[in-house]
Amino acid sequence: MTLTVLTVSVKSSAVFSWLSTIVAQLPSLLSVARKLLSSTVLQMSAPLPELASLASVLSAVATRAAWPVKPLLLAVLDGVSEQPPSATARQALPMTVRGHTRQSLRDGPLEALAGEIESCRRCARLVSWREQVAREKRAAFAGEEYWGRPVAGFGDARARIAILGLAPAAHGANRTGRVFTGDRSGDFLFAALWRAGLANQAASRARDDGLALEDVWVTAAVRCAPPENRPTPAERDNCLPYTRRELALLPNLRVIVCLGAFAWDAALRLRRSQPRPRPKFTHMGEQHGDGELVLLASFHVSQQNTFTGRLTEAMFDAVLARARELAAR
Repeated sequence: MTLTVLTVSVKSSAVFSWLSTIVAQLPSLLSVARKLLSSTVLQMSAPLPELASLASVLSAVATRAAWPVKPLLLAVLDGVSEQPPSATARQALPMTVRGHTRQSLRDGPLEALAGEIESCRRCARLVSWREQVAREKRAAFAGEEYWGRPVAGFGDARARIAILGLAPAAHGANRTGRVFTGDRSGDFLFAALWRAGLANQAASRARDDGLALEDVWVTAAVRCAPPENRPTPAERDNCLPYTRRELALLPNLRVIVCLGAFAWDAALRLRRSQPRPRPKFTHMGEQHGDGELVLLASFHVSQQNTFTGRLTEAMFDAVLARARELAAR
């Protein structure tokens, strides 16, 4: 009898010792669990819907779990439920476009460049305006947190086609943190890219909505939202080095589709040799040069152009078809 009691006592002591060790190690366990779950989630092509579903399941389990499983699950959930702070963070995800798995172009150099762009404060007027807009939000987006910073490009690392816009919209990319995302111009652009087989979905609402591009990189000549959508020549010139470096990191690039006269002029300034006389902007105009990227002009996908019929879906579809033809040469 004495032996039995002694055995039970020893076993109980061992159990309590084990539990004490587990409790002491909980912070480390939580940290590891967060990293593992975050890493797993970030391998998905459209992670946020999957994460929401996973969080729902784990929350249900956590509410029924006994201690110490319950606080462990809740802490892990708390560690992975926040949205990423940067638009660039999502772009390291593998993506699937109409059955073809591609890797987005947030590799090392591009990610580093994106960080530079997103922290830029070179133009005092633009800094003041973009941040003012982020504070004095449009009523429809009053509950949202605005990006309020410069916007880097995004797309496919193996892109042969770049689309060069004017600048972020005050309540579009300046709000969402991704170029052409969350405004009517983006609605028109991404619907056209989807029809052309260059995007996996026809709309873009937020930087974490699962949009993935194939063979296309989308960027802008100026990276901050300008007052009245009109950047100055000096502001354009401040941004040109970013654009030059960004496009240089796309090894397969062949064609730049310039949306509007401002982007056309900016793209001409990026060329090593300046054509004389300077080619004027015309819709579907082309500029070729030995060893240079081909420039293809299009009316901008702005509401003013698309609502008035100056630029129709058929017209822009023809632009993208021509861009693909030029890129294949």
